[in-house]
Amino acid sequence: MKKPATFAIAALLLATPAHAIVGGGTPQTDGVARAVVTIVGSRGNSCTGSLIAPKVVLTGAHCVPSGADYKIVDRSGGGAPQLLNVRTIAIHPGYKAQVHRAGADVALLQLEIPLKGKSTVPVGAPNSPIQVGSRFVIAGTGVTVRGDGRSGGATRVAGLVATGQPGTLQIRLVDPVTNGVREGIGACTGDSGGPVFEDKPNGAVLVGVISWATGPNAGDGCGGLTGVTPLTLYRDWILQTARSWGAAL
Repeated sequence: MKKPATFAIAALLLATPAHAIVGGGTPQTDGVARAVVTIVGSRGNSCTGSLIAPKVVLTGAHCVPSGADYKIVDRSGGGAPQLLNVRTIAIHPGYKAQVHRAGADVALLQLEIPLKGKSTVPVGAPNSPIQVGSRFVIAGTGVTVRGDGRSGGATRVAGLVATGQPGTLQIRLVDPVTNGVREGIGACTGDSGGPVFEDKPNGAVLVGVISWATGPNAGDGCGGLTGVTPLTLYRDWILQTARSWGAAL
């Protein structure tokens, strides 16, 4: 990897956090939100990830392309946020950048030290077959105003429903109020890689990763569709890779 020049975007993310997820996602500091982290790259990009073990973060493969260094924003100390080093990055071998909208858009980051003050979440897969109208909860630390990096930084969650033809390669989610026809709640810049949860008998389980988003009527922007990579085909790889790093899952 190249030596990091500067983590320019960190200057925004380490300032007073604002919101995340466009359209009015609910601010959260507890529950599933305790597993959500922000990932920053030396090329100025920002994504969301989920803590699945004390030193393992799950995110989207498109969030961690080669040629840059990545760090985790740690806000657990109560003082100024810190940037934690990433030791290793594993991208699913089936990932292809040109088809991440319907492919193996998953990656794991191994931290040098455990991330304190956070909770881990179990990794599963969506109930099968996935039905139109099935409910999911997304979480992210991205922007609430497209193009305004200062509107990101805090964890927000939103309840969305499946639309279209959901399957093992892709799930499209919409705000059940607007149905993607007009601007509603949805993922936006910085929410990529964030977790998608489904309620199971024993509680919320991480079943997907946010991969992309559109504006209303599948146009440019945010607040229309939220594209999800379900973990149905990738859960075994995730667990095996994390265990090879010594993680107990």
